Amino acid sequence: MDFRALLDLIDDRSAAFRAAVDGAPDLTAPVPSCPGWTLADLVRHLGEGRRTWAAIVAGDPAPDEHPPAADPLAWLDESNRLFKDALLAAGPDRRCRTWWERSASPQTSGAVARHQLQEVAVHTYDAQLTAGAPQPLPTVVALDGVDEFLATCCAGEYSWPHRPVALDYRATEGRSWRLGLTADGVTLARDPAGPADATARGSASDLVLALYCRIPMDALVLEGDGGQFDRLIAWDPDE
Repeated sequence: MDFRALLDLIDDRSAAFRAAVDGAPDLTAPVPSCPGWTLADLVRHLGEGRRTWAAIVAGDPAPDEHPPAADPLAWLDESNRLFKDALLAAGPDRRCRTWWERSASPQTSGAVARHQLQEVAVHTYDAQLTAGAPQPLPTVVALDGVDEFLATCCAGEYSWPHRPVALDYRATEGRSWRLGLTADGVTLARDPAGPADATARGSASDLVLALYCRIPMDALVLEGDGGQFDRLIAWDPDE
């Protein structure tokens, strides 16, 4: 996705998150999809993430992680501005440290922007759920979200501890992805041909929400050996 389009979508989802928070009873409301968290915790988490990634992209030391108690929403707005300013200054190709160094995603400011779009998109769903009005992720965000999750969180130089398996994710919007999991690594193929060992079908939004454990996998249409998806969810590739 074009870098400027990514930034515009981050702005859009950030505004949707803020609108969802404003529509909730108050910041003490529990977040059903994040057990043990209140809406205030969600605001703090998102704002701290924005500030931390802004510092990483800029090459600066990590900032103070604690928002002022007086106005956490104003602090969140400032966090979003700091993050966007850092990305605009860096452009899409600046090298920076990330937690996904072994994955199929690059360690660049553009990849950070792409991942943070998904962060705010999923947390917008969390906030909307808290306010009692959950909405699907926008299609353009969700389609990129499936690809980004599989590339960043699954594919890479990892050793799959079970028998080799091919898992397909098929969006009703017409896109599909295949994870090939073996002891020698995990690969990602886009719009693959041929049968897989198991397939999960649903809207791109539902695929993203299932990948982030916001909805159960059985909310999707599963074909083949669906238990393979449970193994993938339980797997820690860094162990």
